[in-house]
Amino acid sequence: MQHYTHAQFPGLVGQEIALTDWLEITQDRIDRFADATDDHQWIHVDAERARSGPFGATIAHGYLTLSLLAGFSQRNLSIDDETMSINYGLNKVRFPSPVRCGSRVRARFVLQSCTAADGGPGGRPGLQLVMRATIELEGSDKPACVAEAVRLTFR
Repeated sequence: MQHYTHAQFPGLVGQEIALTDWLEITQDRIDRFADATDDHQWIHVDAERARSGPFGATIAHGYLTLSLLAGFSQRNLSIDDETMSINYGLNKVRFPSPVRCGSRVRARFVLQSCTAADGGPGGRPGLQLVMRATIELEGSDKPACVAEAVRLTFR
């Protein structure tokens, strides 16, 4: 877990601020995501058919891979003087490589920008952090996902 304060972020622009541990993507996780989103396409949930498909196994949904950023961030990036933070959105997302069932992924966060933000609880000041979040795929030169994630954090 990386610990920061609001005052540190302006000096961290351009730097890596967190790197997570590896996480295995299981068929159970893929199936639960399919149930939650009603996306039961065979490339995700039919292991037998997927073995002879284009990827040789089932693959995680792109949005499943993207959704891992929330947990990766919560478990690996702490802002100690924060009273509240919210996911403000994404500027750009790409899925360069599929995540096969049984693969391991991790996230690398690089701070791209840090600007002042208003509107926190009780009128507290805060920051808008834009991070390049790269979900790396173990054993691959190509990442599974690259996104510009925007977080609002308030003191």
